[in-house]
Amino acid sequence: MDVPKYERARTFAFAEMALGQIRALDQAASPRNFAIWYHYTTGYNQPLNQAINETLKNKGRLSEADLEQIHRQYLADSRFGERIDSVGTRVLDEIQEVISTIDAAAGSATSYSKRLSAASETLARAGDGAALRSVIEHLVQAAKEMEASNKRLEARLASSRQEIEQLQHSLEAVRTESLTDPLTTLANRKFFDTALPKAIAEARGKGEPLSLLMADIDHFKSFNDRYGHLIGDQVLRLVALSMKQSVKSRGVAARYGGEEFVIALPNTTLAAAVLVAEQVRRAVMTKELLRRSSGERLGQLTISIGVAVLRTADNAPLLIERADKCLYAAKRSGRNRVICETNPEAQAESVTRVRVA
Repeated sequence: MDVPKYERARTFAFAEMALGQIRALDQAASPRNFAIWYHYTTGYNQPLNQAINETLKNKGRLSEADLEQIHRQYLADSRFGERIDSVGTRVLDEIQEVISTIDAAAGSATSYSKRLSAASETLARAGDGAALRSVIEHLVQAAKEMEASNKRLEARLASSRQEIEQLQHSLEAVRTESLTDPLTTLANRKFFDTALPKAIAEARGKGEPLSLLMADIDHFKSFNDRYGHLIGDQVLRLVALSMKQSVKSRGVAARYGGEEFVIALPNTTLAAAVLVAEQVRRAVMTKELLRRSSGERLGQLTISIGVAVLRTADNAPLLIERADKCLYAAKRSGRNRVICETNPEAQAESVTRVRVA
């Protein structure tokens, strides 16, 4: 499957930013370092970004040991896999414990059955009261032991049920974490790449419209270069908050990468989606950007938004590409505006574009 042009342009931009960071810090352009800085520039791995920012703030540089620790801790491919494997191992251990307990209970039941059979034979041969009393005492003792075995089994099963419920919560937490952007708490790219095709299929099945918003923070690189990445993180959080407040349960909002965001709006026409986009844009403008340490005002925050609606022949990449073209048109038209695909600016937008910050 061919990679769409908009996706190639985005990945090249991230790669160039990663190499720029490597040059600025005079590091070797090794695969490990490139991986670290590529993830850093995309913003997908917020714990990694936070670790780098804190290390630079405290030390002013990243040593080889720092880089190795960051790579091992935040970029190990098996990080989520290890956590899931750990939960899986606990589930298997719990199942084995339950099986052992059930086996023990089954053994007790077999023993109880044999003792009943033996008691029946003894009763048949019993000739006096003493013999009968002895048989009855053995039966009472066997019943008590069986009762105790059943109680142990019930207690173990109750404990196992509670443990399995906790394990289910643990698995759900791991799954949620893997699909959530930790900085903004919006859905992440991984989640959205799965959710959009499902939304398209559902829209077609119901015969309903589906609109897509693509948003990009204006002059975000300038904020980062001038005020630092901590302020950049604050900007991302403010934009995410504006989207949550504006969209609520009407659609799926996600951080698409870096300073880009997307919103899928089921059962929403193009005109209605433009109104939502304007609501998001105005909400961002109302957020006051301050330096927390000093209270310094850092200027107005704005975003540009492109809006497209699902067409008959669309798949997810085509819908995204058209919304992305509208976003570029909004950037070229002066930023801090919403452009939909019926606007003249969007229709005039060339397929080949140069990124505008």
